[in-house]
This record gives sequence, structure tokens and C-alpha cells, in this order.
Amino acid sequence: MGERDRDEAGRARNARPRDGLGRPLPYGAEGVERQPEGVARLAGETLREGQRLLDAGMPFHAHEVFEDAWKSGPESERDLWRGLAQLAVGVTHAARGNPAGAASLLRRGADGIAHYAESPPHGIDIAGLCDWARATADSMPTRTQPPEAASIAPRLLGARSETDAGSRRP
Repeated sequence: MGERDRDEAGRARNARPRDGLGRPLPYGAEGVERQPEGVARLAGETLREGQRLLDAGMPFHAHEVFEDAWKSGPESERDLWRGLAQLAVGVTHAARGNPAGAASLLRRGADGIAHYAESPPHGIDIAGLCDWARATADSMPTRTQPPEAASIAPRLLGARSETDAGSRRP
């Protein structure tokens, strides 16, 4: 068995480059820059960076941003950030051509954030995200081709800019 990749603190880390959907590439291949791990961001920064990555078709990377918030945020919001991470991984699985995995994670993510709908934190469109996740999960078995990740990426915040007008995403 070979040596495992380790970070500066000695923790096991996979140093292989990854593509835009987070799939490992061979060592030496040119990959997409990974998100730094363990970054503590304010909620608004997390949401902006997560949305930017979702819109760029990089849901795996968005999941890493939400995972940081899940691990470093207040206990009362752990389910929120974990659920958002699961939604991003659901988009990742859809774009990778794994409709069953996508549907499962989208439903799990929606279930994880649903209890925040009565009092949505940080302007997040919880009800819209839950509706989007369940509808997207339901559509997975009918897809003949994997969707482009950016084409199915949700809108996280309820407020929409003019460029979002007419978008079919929540």
C-alpha cells in the first residue's frame, strides 16, 4: 500500500487534481483549482460563493463551501448547511450521470432544510429550494442525458436580480 496524501497538519487528504465536477484526475493532469478547506466565512459570504460556484457549473466545489459552514457554523444551523451541501452534491451526481444518487441527495437535502421554511435564515428561499429539489429529483428518471450542472443549479436566495427574471429556477 502506498503512502497517503497528507496536508501540513498530517491529516489524510487526496491531492489528486479534480475536474469541475469534483471527479479525481490522474496525478499530473491539469485540474480545476479546489476550494480551500476549513475557511470560516460569514453566512452571506458562504451563500455568495456557493451560488457563484453553482452558477459556474461547479456544484462539487459549492458543496465544499457549504461543508465548511456546516462544520464551523452555529449548531442551530448545521442542518441548514448540511442540507445545502447535499443539494449541491445532488446536482453533482445529476451532472455526472448518476440520476438515482442525484434524486436521493436532492430529497435528503430538501428534507434537511425543510424545517427552516417557517423562518428562513439569511434570506435563503427554503420553500423554493425544497420545491426545486423535489421536482428535480422527480425528473431524474426521465432524463436521457446528464444535464449541465449550471442548467439545473438552484437560486439560493429569495430575492432575484433582473438577470434572474424569467428563470425557471427557484
